[in-house]
Parts: sequence; structure tokens; C-alpha cells
Amino acid sequence: MSTMNHAQTTEQSETCATHPMGRAMRLIGDMWTLMIVYNLLSGPKRFGVLLEALGNVSPKTVSQRLKMLEEIGFVERQAFAEIPPRVEYHLTEKGLALVDIMEAIRQFGEHYLAGSDHGEMHGAHLP
Repeated sequence: MSTMNHAQTTEQSETCATHPMGRAMRLIGDMWTLMIVYNLLSGPKRFGVLLEALGNVSPKTVSQRLKMLEEIGFVERQAFAEIPPRVEYHLTEKGLALVDIMEAIRQFGEHYLAGSDHGEMHGAHLP
């Protein structure tokens, strides 16, 4: 690759990393983040319920994604003064703004990926 092309690619990558579109793509491009949001669309959930709903994912991954979503204002963590302690997570107004995106992803999946091939597209297996 020429130095000029490499410089342009690097510049585009850096712009994408700081541009709102690039940040949005990184957020919605993470499967576990989207799965957490999807599960919280139906209402507040406790950590254990989320973990069980997500299936084969480590508690550390769920914890990290929840913390990140909380830090950027998409999820709120509510601790209740009870014994044993109870914590629930729910979407904020900002998090609920993802409803249309989640619906579009659902419609796309139903339209293009829900065939009888169960995850296969032209001989290639989906991850």
C-alpha cells in the first residue's frame, strides 16, 4: 500500500473513531451490548436475569457492557436498600432511543435471515 493510501486510511479511521457515526457503529456493532438493550426493552431486569437471558456469555462481559452503557447514559442502575441487596438495570430515555434501530434489526433478520437454512447464507455459516 502506498504511503498516501495508508495516510488516508489512517486519517479516515481516526475520523470514524471520533465522529458520531463511528461511535454509533461501535456501540450497535457489539452483539452483547445490543442483546442487553434488547432484553431491557421489555422493562427493568436484575443482573442474574440478564445473564440467563443472554445465554452463553461470561458474567464479566455482561458486567463490562452494563457499566459502559451506564457510563454513556443508556442504562441506569438502581440499587434497592433491601437484604439481600437488589439491583436492577433499566434503559434511560437515551437507551430507549435505540428502539427503532432494534426494530429495524429485527425486521432485517426476519426478512433476510429467517429462512429454513437456520443461519446459513449461500453455504456460509453465520457466527
